[in-house]
Amino acid sequence: MSKINRKQDALDYHSQGRPGKIEVVPTKPTNSQRDLTLAYSPGVAEPCLRIADNVDDVYKYTAKGNLVAVISNGTAVLGLGDIGPEAGKPVMEGKGLLFKIFADIDVFDLELNTKDVDEFVKIVKALEPTFGGINLEDIKAPECFEIERRLKAEMNIPVMHDDQHGTAIISAAALLNACEIQKKKLDKVKIVINGAGAAAISCSRLYVSLGALKENMVMVDRSGVIRSDRKHLDPIKAEFATTRDIHTLAEAMRDSDVFIGLSTSDVLSAEMLKTMARNPIVFAMANPNPEIAYELAVSTRKDVIMATGRSDYPNQVNNVLGFPYIFRGAMDVRATGINEEMKIAAVKAIAELAKKTVPESVNLAYNNKKNISFGKDYIIPKPMDPRLITSVSLAVAKAAIESGVARKTISNWDAYADELNRRLGTEDALLRGLSSKAKSDPKCIVFAEADHYKILKAAQIVKDEGIARPILLGNKAQIKAILKETGLELDGVEIINPAEENSKLEMYAQFLYEKRQRKGVNLYEARKMLRDRNYYGACMVEFGEADALISGLTKDYGATVRPALQVIGTEEGVNRVAGMYMMLTKKGPVFFGDTTINKDPSVEELVDLTILLDKSVRKFNITPRIAVLSYSNFGSNEDIIPDKTREAVRILHENYPDIIVDGEMQANFAINNSLLKDNFPFSRLADAPANTLVFPNLESGNIAYKLLQELGEAEAVGPILLGLNKPVHVLQMGSSVREIVNMVTIAVVDAQSKQEFKNSKKRKGIFSRRKKI
Repeated sequence: MSKINRKQDALDYHSQGRPGKIEVVPTKPTNSQRDLTLAYSPGVAEPCLRIADNVDDVYKYTAKGNLVAVISNGTAVLGLGDIGPEAGKPVMEGKGLLFKIFADIDVFDLELNTKDVDEFVKIVKALEPTFGGINLEDIKAPECFEIERRLKAEMNIPVMHDDQHGTAIISAAALLNACEIQKKKLDKVKIVINGAGAAAISCSRLYVSLGALKENMVMVDRSGVIRSDRKHLDPIKAEFATTRDIHTLAEAMRDSDVFIGLSTSDVLSAEMLKTMARNPIVFAMANPNPEIAYELAVSTRKDVIMATGRSDYPNQVNNVLGFPYIFRGAMDVRATGINEEMKIAAVKAIAELAKKTVPESVNLAYNNKKNISFGKDYIIPKPMDPRLITSVSLAVAKAAIESGVARKTISNWDAYADELNRRLGTEDALLRGLSSKAKSDPKCIVFAEADHYKILKAAQIVKDEGIARPILLGNKAQIKAILKETGLELDGVEIINPAEENSKLEMYAQFLYEKRQRKGVNLYEARKMLRDRNYYGACMVEFGEADALISGLTKDYGATVRPALQVIGTEEGVNRVAGMYMMLTKKGPVFFGDTTINKDPSVEELVDLTILLDKSVRKFNITPRIAVLSYSNFGSNEDIIPDKTREAVRILHENYPDIIVDGEMQANFAINNSLLKDNFPFSRLADAPANTLVFPNLESGNIAYKLLQELGEAEAVGPILLGLNKPVHVLQMGSSVREIVNMVTIAVVDAQSKQEFKNSKKRKGIFSRRKKI
């Protein structure tokens, strides 16, 4: 794309439709006259009076606690310089957008038409009743230092100049990890800082707070090395002036360990880089072009760790990793400011997050073909990592409380973490609960398609997180090659190639022959069938050598279900198996069945299916409220589908009164209990919505869950195979790694449940025998 096209695209992006990037959206109903009288006059008087009595109630009755002002005078806008407040407004709107999408913080951007420090401070200070926090932006040095210092001293809400501290926090996290990888100690490294503006000064100060020594630091500006004998030395720069007899950047670079670039492009040459100490660290953060080109740096020094401010290279030092979450944590405890302890907590949280297993969603977001893992090319998290909000905000909030600047305490940190996740629409409390349950007693899961990257990635995640113990089926050489190529680590995990397991194969073949000999299977056919990993894996589960089987990523549904049915069979008292999807919606989980197996169930089959769904949903500690769906409501139509669904409900009511079920009914009435109560108050579901939907045929169930999934309204977890005697769960073809991990989690919980039921039966058996004796 040409530069001209890119410019026009940017202009179109900002101008088309509603100009700009932000809008104000009401958070309360405004549809009726009553709503308006509550929102404004006369109803608004009540919260006003409460706040007048207790000023802290402003956080209870207004948006102050979630509102940040992004304030600038346009004197140092990005790399554009002093372009004025109006010209800086698109940047401030953009900053507000980032606050919202990454931390659910609302923003008003304020562009002030003043360069006078006193006037700037006076204006901002007067805004304190409106805002919960102040983010200063794009203000030139040295005025920015004085403005921030005074506002922090005179205001009782968090104030931060992100150009100073944002870069400092993110680069400090990267520096800690880079030093660890390069086996260097922060209090020993020699650091060169090229640039002496707001960011450079703040970075240097934070590095010192973390353990770096001033005597090991050299700062360079346009005039050369900042020496203590320089005439008319700026008092702020004097803090990092050196007494060493060096004058140029080239001299400063000799035997240095770390280069921090906060200046301009192409000032660091390959020759200078060559003079650095062994295993150098180079953070060339000038935008848009770094102090030394990435390609030149890594080709000049193979041992270098390189970071830039650009997203198209590894190790992007991006302020969005910090400021949204720092303000989130600070505001959630109503901190009176952002202190050094909170900044250091953010640094350490960001650094630690980079060492954890990367979610597949991050790999997908950055189109990485190889697994991202902690190392030279990954020393800080990616901006799209969804764990940043919990990791950083939680650490900052704790630091605020511990350092005594919080006016609100948090006692339940797990609940706070859940609240943070909900802010981003990532609330999946049910899955997190299932994950916790799985980790309490991890089971052995056999993966039938282990010669696939997604399966291996999922296996690593469930192993690392303690959800399950994987066993891999497939060609050993091929699996090891994928592991080596992608950087996945599954050391110690058993790999089995069924074609090479002659002793087990013969034992399984004899079992399969005896079970299927009256179904046309002889011993030769049984041996042949076991070359299929789905048969082999099912036998492992049947013989207790694994607790559950996961398959289906590359094969159609029937090819996976059929071996499970033939080898394992159904649970006692279960007449047929079924497929269920758990749809994670904004209103909570809703279970769909049958979506995969029974094409056109009869009345009796619908009854069996409903009983099976009721039993299965209860395993998730959820009381099923079941709606049997049709295109009619309680006899409004007479036809094959309404008739069979109506009859199924009649039988369920008569024979299974403990099951909360009703129908036949249309889907909107099942989900909207107000609608149901207004029109059919006699329904057993009138008091609350249904959470389990029984579809009249496979076609309708399959269409419904796929539409809901693809329209972006819900996350689909499944299909969960119901009714088998032992856990086998089938993936959708092409499932994502996240979906595979979800399915493994459910398989582990399923295995736990079946084990608990088995143990319970044993205990009851012992008790019965004792009574007889």
